[in-house]
Amino acid sequence: MIITVTAFSFWPAPIRAQSKPGIIISVNKPIAAVQPTMWGIFFEDINFGADGGIYAELVKNRSFEFSMPLMGWTVHQNKFIEGSVLVINRGDENKDNPRFVRVTKYDVNDTLSLTNEGFRGMGIKKGLRYDFSVLLRQKTPGLKLRIELLNAAAKVIGSTTLSPPSGKEWKKEAVSFTSTDTAWKGKLKISFEGSGVLDLDMISLFPSDTWKNRPGGMRSDMIQLLADMKPGFIRFPGGCIVEGRDLAQRYQWKKTLGPVEERKLIINRWNTEVADRPAPDYFQTFGLGFFEYFQLAEDIGAEPMPIINCGMSCQFNTAEVVPLDELDSYVQDALDLIEFANGDVNTKWGKIRASLGHPAPFNLKMMGIGNENWGPQYVERFRVFSKTIKAKYPNFKLVSSSGTDPDGWRFNYLTEELRKTNADLIDEHYYRPTEWFLANATRYDNYPRNSSKIIVGEYAAAQNDTTVSAPGKNNMATAIAGAAFLTGLERNAEVVNMASYAPLFAHDQAWQCPTNLIWINNIQSYGTTDYYVQKLYSTNKGTNVVPALQNGKAITGQDSLYVSAVIDKKTNEVIIKVVNASGKEKTNNITLEGVIKVVSPALLTTLQSDDPNSVNSFNQPMNVAPKESSVAIMGNKINLTSLPYSFSVIRIKMQ
Repeated sequence: MIITVTAFSFWPAPIRAQSKPGIIISVNKPIAAVQPTMWGIFFEDINFGADGGIYAELVKNRSFEFSMPLMGWTVHQNKFIEGSVLVINRGDENKDNPRFVRVTKYDVNDTLSLTNEGFRGMGIKKGLRYDFSVLLRQKTPGLKLRIELLNAAAKVIGSTTLSPPSGKEWKKEAVSFTSTDTAWKGKLKISFEGSGVLDLDMISLFPSDTWKNRPGGMRSDMIQLLADMKPGFIRFPGGCIVEGRDLAQRYQWKKTLGPVEERKLIINRWNTEVADRPAPDYFQTFGLGFFEYFQLAEDIGAEPMPIINCGMSCQFNTAEVVPLDELDSYVQDALDLIEFANGDVNTKWGKIRASLGHPAPFNLKMMGIGNENWGPQYVERFRVFSKTIKAKYPNFKLVSSSGTDPDGWRFNYLTEELRKTNADLIDEHYYRPTEWFLANATRYDNYPRNSSKIIVGEYAAAQNDTTVSAPGKNNMATAIAGAAFLTGLERNAEVVNMASYAPLFAHDQAWQCPTNLIWINNIQSYGTTDYYVQKLYSTNKGTNVVPALQNGKAITGQDSLYVSAVIDKKTNEVIIKVVNASGKEKTNNITLEGVIKVVSPALLTTLQSDDPNSVNSFNQPMNVAPKESSVAIMGNKINLTSLPYSFSVIRIKMQ
């Protein structure tokens, strides 16, 4: 048998006399099962997480559908000629993608070009192939496209040409070329050579090193960070964007399927949501749609957990609701989504899934109804969804909302009412100061064991103000607070079945929320201190909780220590997690009860910093990261010194 102990920063130390009682881990007394979905990830298109982030498209406003049609584009010409570049709106001819540009060049000796700035610039890598594509049609033949990558000094670092084919019908044309240098804030320039009239739409540029080398795919470095976490689930696509500022701008999953040129762009809710962090160029192109989300979940081995609109917009914005007698189409969207994910290829939506390249089902097991909705209007709508979905899929799990806060009248009302409906999972969210997380490790100790289960769908500790636009950051203090709190979730795995940090991604030049799991720029990405906490929990999950006691009590902050333990029946291991949330070194004896013999030394993984303000950065992405060492075991006892502000994982093999 193997014992795995997860501890917050313990280094080997000689056995010495202890005046305080030791920590007792009862390996042979499992309390409750840990769900395979226990530790997951939550994705929302905030902080330029999708367009400009995980979705690898480099061209901003590629189809000219932003509210300002040429936003992101600059027209250059050696002499001004009115109407050289026109935005044409074809209206009813193509309601999902009505706009395109018409380029007219009269004189072969004139110069005319369009330059795209990308999402706060384009990250260009030396020696990498870039794939350019465009929808075009010739009104008057004679124009050729010169496509160039530029660095910040406007120097050409890659180029090719494209000659449009004959004919006046829309055609997709593509060409690839290789960059000759690296640029952190590059641009794409399209120059028009010759003379003639040409219509352009869906101008696109992708790097070739996407995840799994999929054309039009995702940034591989960002996905790799997710895959490395081995998450049990992925919650998507939000978050507040599910609700929309009003129902017209809500997320509608059916509109995110099929060819990208047929996916209708909408404004991103975070475009104007944060007053001091405006993002007027923040839209959703849905190049990352529901099929891609399901595919991503499959790629990284996570259970998909989609969230759908419940007939309510964001209550902080417009609080618009659909009348109950008009809710049928919203409920049908939920039923159709289950069929899309799980249906046979002979069903309507299963056939659509197969046509997208995935005939096998995605085996969807759960779905969220609404995001942070609240009040009687939410409860009555949730009941309609639950009754209809359960009638057709009785074993399908539904996630319900407990509102925006972990306490108060909204929370209390929702929790009481949802338990009356025998809700499967109630979603609790909290963005709070570090002190709140340290003080709430016992939050779930007295929750009912035989009632609705809990998903902590969004949580984050902030060292400063807790408002979205506060100048907070992820550092060792937030990591320790989160890690300490998670011992309480793990200890109460009978109640808490799922948990995920939020937000997931943030672009360093385009963020709305200051505390995030992973930061990116146009080329780099790195995990924050909180990323490594979540990763250590997820990769040391176990199958069953076992008691971890001191003086017969759970260790929930006594002497600044927090402890939880699990066993893994699949690998015959025990995993003990211990947090030292203080700035002082602490020594503790850990005794393993119910084991016969262990193999020494054990593997120790430690996340630690003497400075609670320590952070990771693009220049020092591993400044605070787990380090491995070994620890001696004497019989069934471990004598460990816990360094200040630390979290570690010890794996002990047993015979």
